Amino acid sequence: MVGRLQETPSATQRLRPVWISEDRVGGRARASRVGVLAMQGAFIEHVDMLRQIGAEAVQVRLPRDLEGLDGLILPGGESTTIGKLMDAWGLRDAIRHVARTGMPIYGTCAGMILLASDVVGQAQPTLGLMDISVQRNAFGRQVDSFEIDLQIPVLNERQFHAVFIRAPLIQRMGDNVQALASLPNGTVVAAREGNLLVSSFHPELTNDPRLHEYFLSMAGR
Repeated sequence: MVGRLQETPSATQRLRPVWISEDRVGGRARASRVGVLAMQGAFIEHVDMLRQIGAEAVQVRLPRDLEGLDGLILPGGESTTIGKLMDAWGLRDAIRHVARTGMPIYGTCAGMILLASDVVGQAQPTLGLMDISVQRNAFGRQVDSFEIDLQIPVLNERQFHAVFIRAPLIQRMGDNVQALASLPNGTVVAAREGNLLVSSFHPELTNDPRLHEYFLSMAGR
């Protein structure tokens, strides 16, 4: 999939990026069509962010909802619950299939846990797609949630305000995994491996669309 970035006026008369695909229907390019797993957790916020930056957002609950997507987001929430719901509706194998055929997938917080190859100290089933090991609730309970400004070089020099809520962290990365962002102590909190992207934090809970735009650049290829 090849995409390009087109700028159109926003409601506030400023130019905003609108992601469109080179796929054409009736001679017209269409907006990138990105699914958000909509079973539990912070999926509405991802839908809202995608729509704000000009993508078509699709709520995914069944395997057939994956058809025709340019990318898929696995949101934050409760990873064990989301995993059980994926199994109940036949989505685990379906998501593995589209990932292995090249569909870009972005996992935030619980979504990162689901994409990992294993969860440290727990026998939790995952999708096993990304060569990382993660630790759940690595920073403590809900009351230990925090926010911090991070440098994410693949975006630009401006820092990204990251929101961590009962967040996991990456304890191990395979040789083909690229670290995208780290805490001051060196803990990796965002990474990419091919068509897979993960972050420990919740970009959908901010007003900064840059990580979603970065994912759309992956989904627009």
